[in-house]
Amino acid sequence: MTPIINRPDSSSSAAQEVVGLVPAAGLAKRLQPFPCSKEVYPVGFVLDQQTGKPRPKVAAHYLLEKFSAAGITKTYLVIREGKWDIPNYFREGGVVGLSLAYLVIAGSLGPPDTIDRAYPFLEQKRVAFGFPDILFGPDDAYRQLIAEQERTGADVVLGLHRVYDHRVWDMVDCDEGGRVRDIVMKPASTTLTDGWCCAVWTPRFSTFLHEFLRADETKRNMSRLANRANDPSGDLAVGVVLQAALKAGLVLQSVTFPGERYLDIGTPENLLKAVREFGAQ
Repeated sequence: MTPIINRPDSSSSAAQEVVGLVPAAGLAKRLQPFPCSKEVYPVGFVLDQQTGKPRPKVAAHYLLEKFSAAGITKTYLVIREGKWDIPNYFREGGVVGLSLAYLVIAGSLGPPDTIDRAYPFLEQKRVAFGFPDILFGPDDAYRQLIAEQERTGADVVLGLHRVYDHRVWDMVDCDEGGRVRDIVMKPASTTLTDGWCCAVWTPRFSTFLHEFLRADETKRNMSRLANRANDPSGDLAVGVVLQAALKAGLVLQSVTFPGERYLDIGTPENLLKAVREFGAQ
């Protein structure tokens, strides 16, 4: 049976620290062979604060700087064994203005399983979540998501962008007030226009995810839940857990970013677009 968690008093949300959480345990299967972890592949340039000269800006830098811009000071990166180039590059986090901690795992069923490894460190903390291989705007995205979570007391707040190919994205159906009614995984056809690629959530959702992965019903249905229709690699997708959370009665809210773009650099075509676009800035 899908777990249902008693809802905490949402008035305490503002007092809960917000920490960043980044799943970086993937194998970049769509890009192989690849010379490094895609999270540290250069896709632009940034001016060095000490020298004033441009230096390469790697993919995950864009996400981490959005955390910093929202006032977040701590972030957990969950990495797979062997992806040592990520901590070797970011080290303790000074380059992005954050304190970084690395959790190292041997393998994963997919992003939900990856981020759940940080569960022991997330007690009574809100989470700012993002994929390190998706570049998106605006720069203050997480500041807006945090403000909406505090305003509404929602368990999860999703950041929405206008999607250019719904067949490869998790589409989101919302009412006029932004409350999420449904999440449709990569539909072949749909009238929905917006999909999500970033989120802020409360300890209630972290606990729901933790218990969902361990529920007997989830284990029995894993072959149906984790498949290529939901995820290009056939892994368990975060959208599947969000669907289950809605069904269990958790409250999901949204913030739409009209006119803002996103780019998933997990394919060779999109990685080339990112290098061309951000490299020219």
